[in-house]
Amino acid sequence: MDYRRLGASGLKVPALSFGTGTFGGSGPLFSAWGNSDAREARRLLDICLEAGVNLFDTADVYSNGASEEVLGDAIKGRRDVVLISTKTSLPMGDGPNDAGSSRSRLIKAVDDALKRLGTDYIDLLQLHAFDAGTPVEEVLSTLDNLVRAGKLRYVGVSNFSGWQVMKSLGLAEKHGYPRYVAHQVYYSLVGRDYEWELMPLGLDQGVGALVWSPLGWGRLTGKIRRGELLPENSRLHDTASFGPPVEDEQLYRVVDALDAVAEETGKTVPQIAINWLLQRPTVSSVIIGARNEEQLRQNLGAVGWTLTSDQMKKLDAASAVTAPYPYFPYRRQEGFARLNPPAV
Repeated sequence: MDYRRLGASGLKVPALSFGTGTFGGSGPLFSAWGNSDAREARRLLDICLEAGVNLFDTADVYSNGASEEVLGDAIKGRRDVVLISTKTSLPMGDGPNDAGSSRSRLIKAVDDALKRLGTDYIDLLQLHAFDAGTPVEEVLSTLDNLVRAGKLRYVGVSNFSGWQVMKSLGLAEKHGYPRYVAHQVYYSLVGRDYEWELMPLGLDQGVGALVWSPLGWGRLTGKIRRGELLPENSRLHDTASFGPPVEDEQLYRVVDALDAVAEETGKTVPQIAINWLLQRPTVSSVIIGARNEEQLRQNLGAVGWTLTSDQMKKLDAASAVTAPYPYFPYRRQEGFARLNPPAV
């Protein structure tokens, strides 16, 4: 397993990490992902650790805390060899202080997560969404106190816009608060919006990407192809409305290219899609998920080899889309391009 620095921090994380959204699955979204109990979770963790995957990602909102509880049970007796990443800010109840990143909410959310996880510290806490109603200074000062108290070691964000990340980093530098070192983002061959603004920001500011849904919300599994109906057992029947949309023609174009590369390499479509991500700038770790041992072992096969430059170019071309304003002039017009060369 390759290990990479998480952004500008000193923490080294594996190129692949494991997402535990399938642990304790309940509700319309998470039950469709999976429902691993503690026994199965321990087996999946055993396989991960054998392969060098020691970073496990969860969130308080995953099955209303059940994911953290199952993960906490699965890591008993080996806390010192694992890294735990969890997230908070999304609603955990209907009360006025059950959502967001206020001082009151963050302190309680961290204490609750520590209890569910059965540990006294979290390696990486990420804010799951930007809280426009709480001053950024309040958020950062609270995170600073939690780091100083030893409850958190590193902090990051997830699903922030560029200005939200940059404002936070600027105020952190001004006041000496902990800087965000990670941004958990959606990024895939059928979802490259991360590249327009957030990737250049990550390069400039030392913010590493933790990639969620690297298979395009389950679309790049190799089971969906041009001219074929969506398989009856596909979870997209139940979960498509929760995730990022993808135009059919764009998906088929990417899958055609993945199939061509698969013939050249002997690798599977998911392995190629993940390997492509591992060669992109700022990517510190790609979060893989699995409902069972077979899926996990296949995803682990995405490392230990490298796509050629020609194969990367083939996938780049198939997945390219027109950038939104104000970014398309920088890709199309020479004057803009000379002043602002692309990050990729």
